[in-house]
Amino acid sequence: MTSQQVNLIAPLASPLPPPPEGEVLTEAQWTTLMAIGDAIIPSIGPSNSTLPNTLALEATEYSSAISKIESNLPENASREAAHRYLAESASATPGMKELLHRMLSDYLRTDARKGICVVLSALDTRPGCLLMTGSTTSFHLQPVHVRQQILQNWLQSYLPPLRGAAKGFTLLFKATWTKLSPTLGEVLGFPRAPVHGKPGKGFDYSFIQFPPGKEPEIIETDVLIVGSGCGGGVCAKNLAEAGYRVLVVEKAYHFPAAHLPMSEADAGIHLFQNGGVENSDDSSIGIIAGSAWGGGGTVNWSASLQTQGFVRQEWADMGLSFFTSSEFQNSLDRVCNRMGASTDHIDHNKGNSVLLEGARKLGYNVKPVPQNTGGNRHYCGYCTLGCGAAEKQGPVISFLPDAERAGALFMEGFSADKVLFENIKGKRVATGVKGTWLSRDTNGGVSGNDKTTREIIINAKRVIVSCGSLQSPLLLLRSGLTNPQIGRNLHLHPANILGAIFPTPTNPWEGPILTAVVDSFQDLDAQSHGTKLEATTMMPSWSLPLFPWSSGLDYKSLAARFRNMAAYISLVRDRDTGRVYPDPVDGKCRIQYTPSALERKHALEGVLALAKICYVSGAEEIVTTTAGVPSFVRASASKPLSSSTSSSSAEGTPDLGINDPAFVAWLALVRKKGLPSPDAQFASAHQMGTCRMGVSEKTSVVDPSGKVWGVEGLYVADASVFPSASGVNPMVTNMAISDWISRGVGKGLRGEAGERARL
Repeated sequence: MTSQQVNLIAPLASPLPPPPEGEVLTEAQWTTLMAIGDAIIPSIGPSNSTLPNTLALEATEYSSAISKIESNLPENASREAAHRYLAESASATPGMKELLHRMLSDYLRTDARKGICVVLSALDTRPGCLLMTGSTTSFHLQPVHVRQQILQNWLQSYLPPLRGAAKGFTLLFKATWTKLSPTLGEVLGFPRAPVHGKPGKGFDYSFIQFPPGKEPEIIETDVLIVGSGCGGGVCAKNLAEAGYRVLVVEKAYHFPAAHLPMSEADAGIHLFQNGGVENSDDSSIGIIAGSAWGGGGTVNWSASLQTQGFVRQEWADMGLSFFTSSEFQNSLDRVCNRMGASTDHIDHNKGNSVLLEGARKLGYNVKPVPQNTGGNRHYCGYCTLGCGAAEKQGPVISFLPDAERAGALFMEGFSADKVLFENIKGKRVATGVKGTWLSRDTNGGVSGNDKTTREIIINAKRVIVSCGSLQSPLLLLRSGLTNPQIGRNLHLHPANILGAIFPTPTNPWEGPILTAVVDSFQDLDAQSHGTKLEATTMMPSWSLPLFPWSSGLDYKSLAARFRNMAAYISLVRDRDTGRVYPDPVDGKCRIQYTPSALERKHALEGVLALAKICYVSGAEEIVTTTAGVPSFVRASASKPLSSSTSSSSAEGTPDLGINDPAFVAWLALVRKKGLPSPDAQFASAHQMGTCRMGVSEKTSVVDPSGKVWGVEGLYVADASVFPSASGVNPMVTNMAISDWISRGVGKGLRGEAGERARL
């Protein structure tokens, strides 16, 4: 497809909310920060270059770098693209300072922001520079190669603050540059929108609007659902279709399919919590959580795996017999059927085909993953940024439209402050929610300053909290509930990533994201804890930042080969847990979680298995995301034989496969290094357990019906009620539990109505 054709179906723009007011850094601190950025993502040129602030390479080294990039350029790319790519620096990237300003002001913890300011100020003083760099010269006055060497030294430092600073700065600039760079997309041939399929049309929603006013607006309803994600959407459909007045409130705003997929920079802010990523307190794991109309179902990867038998039995053994009942299976099947989840129409892309065939060659158990695509072939890798085809049957396309057709009402832009309670007949009863509504601007977007703010009080007979595992516990805590279990028992399915580079282009952004899973390693401790192997999203700014930085040239060289890559996750069912709690300064979400030794051990087994899969599939280079581990580069003589050749080459050399001595030695090195903190970076897209379901208030937050212990009329229906980690992508389990909880809520309301009628 030509670029002109791609542009014809490019999504509509989605302008961002107004930037934060005030300066987050002083002018001197900005100068130092950009000097750090230009050492991480430097302008690279030959030694005779006259460009200022350039990392100069000897003529032969520069020529070699250019040749490697040119050899991998798309057919329609200009030869000058390679030169522009190497010449681009962080500070010269359009929009860099604006995005950094937003991230530092809106999305960084107060203590972390203060720490950055201290470091930046110190690097502009003689004593600070001497202590941190060994020189009294201000950091920004050093030439680029010296600044780069300082960062490299920090990464190897025995002092945790220096290593932490280097890791934080490199991750910050890798993430922002890959989101914004105009030259990276050019050298990769990465199109703004999917080249397969066509734009679709979603449901035309109606949202409640309010005029300006100083007094609180009061609304009455039967059931109030806080959150529009996979749990809230199912609850809304069931209760509206049962004939109850239902109101769904959501802090995010709805963006129709015509705006999707968003750009990588815009999606992080419009569709995800905290600008795209939350970090644990110790930065050992980055957490990605949807914050959109439709919740995580708007940005997930279509994987529709039902809860496995051993997990259901584990939960039943905790006293929750429902999970081994036919009723739970009915709920699982009901939500899957509504989404048209199946494996019938999968067309695997290169990355998933490698997983399937490589696992087969090694004797691993591998199977296709059902997709919630409504019985359609959905060949799109952009769904992390929203589904522009309107084919992915998340809540926005399925359950929420069903709810509106049945009479449910919706409100976007609503931030829930707290649940309201009254004492009725000696019991503490939830009677509604108080919050703040922020309208769209007068142009119907969210980028203007001309918005209406209203305090809203919603009175309801039942309140269902479906804010997700990071926000549901915070709402309960803000509401005055004191159960010490609230926010604890956080499971994250910590994942470690491995990348592989193949001899020919894979165009990894094309095709469905996750359509195969290897489960041979899901029980590594004989207690159903282990790891699953899956493909991951291949949007450049979602994958590339996780690979280690060692120098500006090495990182740009790796990024330029992204069109030949595939990446995979070793996704761990975690035994050990963390917690969610409010920041003591601003009340925002804080996450205390560190992958334990057991989780790291299990993740490592998955990484090693993935490396073997990539090797037998012909990868010419295999790259871990653990700092200090060199990549494995295949010798030309060890390339695998095709299935049509004999077991030995024409010269009589046997195909050793994964027994290749060089590969065996590299695997031993990876195993010896392990996945230590902070060198190994983990990521999570699954959050579970922070309002755990159980049979006792001493060990859980909600009872087996989903009702919050100690109060009446208040329920939680989302992945936070999972008794432990699901071990599979949690969407279907979340929906099925919410199906059960909401049907129980409906029965309770009918029972009350019958009781009143008898009276």
